[in-house]
Amino acid sequence: MRRETRKFVDTVEMQEPLAPRESRWQEFWRLLKRNRLAFLGLIIFVFFFLTALAGLMLTSGTRPVLDPAMVRLQERLRAPLSSPNLEMLLPDEIPRLGVYLFGTDDLGRDVFARMMQGAWVSLTVGFVAVGIAVLIGIIMGGISGHFGQNRIRVDHILATIFLLSGLVVLVLLVRPLWATLLGGFAWGCMFSLWWRKVWGGLSLPKWLSILRRDTISIDTLIMRFVDIMLCFPSFFLILTVVALLPASMYNIMIVIGLTSWMGTTRFVRAEFLSLREQDFVTAACALGVSNWRIIFRHMIPNAIAPVLVSATIGIATAILTEAGLSFLGFGVPPPHATWGNILSDGKNFIFDAPWLTFIPGFAILIVVLSFNLFGEGLRDILNPKLRERY
Repeated sequence: MRRETRKFVDTVEMQEPLAPRESRWQEFWRLLKRNRLAFLGLIIFVFFFLTALAGLMLTSGTRPVLDPAMVRLQERLRAPLSSPNLEMLLPDEIPRLGVYLFGTDDLGRDVFARMMQGAWVSLTVGFVAVGIAVLIGIIMGGISGHFGQNRIRVDHILATIFLLSGLVVLVLLVRPLWATLLGGFAWGCMFSLWWRKVWGGLSLPKWLSILRRDTISIDTLIMRFVDIMLCFPSFFLILTVVALLPASMYNIMIVIGLTSWMGTTRFVRAEFLSLREQDFVTAACALGVSNWRIIFRHMIPNAIAPVLVSATIGIATAILTEAGLSFLGFGVPPPHATWGNILSDGKNFIFDAPWLTFIPGFAILIVVLSFNLFGEGLRDILNPKLRERY
């Protein structure tokens, strides 16, 4: 018996030790390196991020190292890698690099300095806009997925809509008092005619009693609102709102964020509908854990994977949207330089100075493509069904 036991122990000791189990980050990094396109997108993203930070440090301040707003009319439309004419420039006008790396525009401004500043503007707009969209999407999707079966009264919904409409009118339109009163009187007359046409002799108290009995689920309300928002073309909706608001980089970020949260809401809702049936959520409810703690402590961390993919691709969309708005003249106003307005300035000189079109155009193409590739790679890595390919 002792010999058999000793033999078993020796056999166990001779076996090779088991390999240590990979952590989540180690597994993620291994799978990311196998996906070459996603890894390339990550490298380009890191380079773009470092370039944007360098652009912030080099182009900001009262005496920037690279001044994107300095006008040198005698040096207009100089080709890339051309040397400055030192005899016609003041000492402060000489480029710090000693050469116009990306050439100059029609006002003699250094295109390289403007591209560096535009990188920071694009990065800021992309991240802040997507942050707003993700925050709204998580809240709306979480409420729809977790509290979706709860019902609310229709009269409460209508009262909230009328209140928000009044606030929008007062805050955004800012009309004189007489115009507001006149508009309210006209709206009241039209509402009275509509009431008589549609409801006939039904009295207001009886109609309100009907509304108090009618209810609608929170999930249906939120999802129908998402469907309504998706019916509008996003870019034209943004263009309309931006045209009504004062030109500002902050308004651009807020408007893009407020009009691009619908996809995140759908992702979070779908994950919540699946997670709320899991055992750990049922156990948390049985222990008396509050709903908000269940949402933010247990459900959102498990539903964050599709949100990260949506946010990564959303950054590319926000950068492309800002570039399109700037190209049309509705984007970030001067003196900030953006890739969109550099591209817009170069469209009139596409044959005389093609670098004004090609340089910002290729920069937008490469950055947007890198975010899309990295987002697709994240989707494949974070999805267990697609992870087997790597």
